[in-house]
Amino acid sequence: MKIVRFGDSALLLNFEQKIDEAINNQVLSLYKQLQEIKEVTFLIPAYCSLTVGFSENTSFKTLSKQIEELNSKSQSTDLELNSKIIEIPVCYEAPYALDMNEVSEKTGLTQQEIIDTHCQETYKVYMLGFVAGFAYLGSLPQQLFCSRKTEPRKEVLAGSVGLAGLQTGIYPANAPGGWQIIGRTPIPTFNPKADNPTLFKAGDAVKFKPISTSEFEEIEKQVSSNTFNLEEYYG
Repeated sequence: MKIVRFGDSALLLNFEQKIDEAINNQVLSLYKQLQEIKEVTFLIPAYCSLTVGFSENTSFKTLSKQIEELNSKSQSTDLELNSKIIEIPVCYEAPYALDMNEVSEKTGLTQQEIIDTHCQETYKVYMLGFVAGFAYLGSLPQQLFCSRKTEPRKEVLAGSVGLAGLQTGIYPANAPGGWQIIGRTPIPTFNPKADNPTLFKAGDAVKFKPISTSEFEEIEKQVSSNTFNLEEYYG
């Protein structure tokens, strides 16, 4: 781990720069522990780095020493990250699976094989980024490896489920993007009215569940009319 200054009131913890679950667990371990230090003002975990903001009541040198001690302890203990498993319903049918045919061509898999393979895994939330609430989930089975689109769309609808490399993710809002879209969920993953506006946090686990078009439409209606129990997800 390398600690570097990041402006006047923040520092950046850099680990080996690659997507690796063990490295990300170190990031999340420190993320959890640093929440207990009152001088820490904000924390932004990523795949292999952690941005730490601090108040004027401490210094770069003092906080760096604390972090080094915490990191040394976390490597010798197995810390509980208190993650939860979130099951997300996804319709993999038209008109929601915009790039299913392209993904099929790139992977050599049938549509059903793509759905089955995508749903068989439990994915880790490595980090949030790109837009508010966008969770980078990994890792995809190797057979689903798929490069981004050569020409990104100007707008991808909220709830769209996409693939990029060995990652999968859900668009939390309408946004431009180049991920290969294989379905959509009717569950909002970003809710500014909720106490916890983002459905996911780093370290959570996600499972996808296939649903039909009629099931999608029914859940969508319930969400729109506020009769769907979103507390089950955001609680």
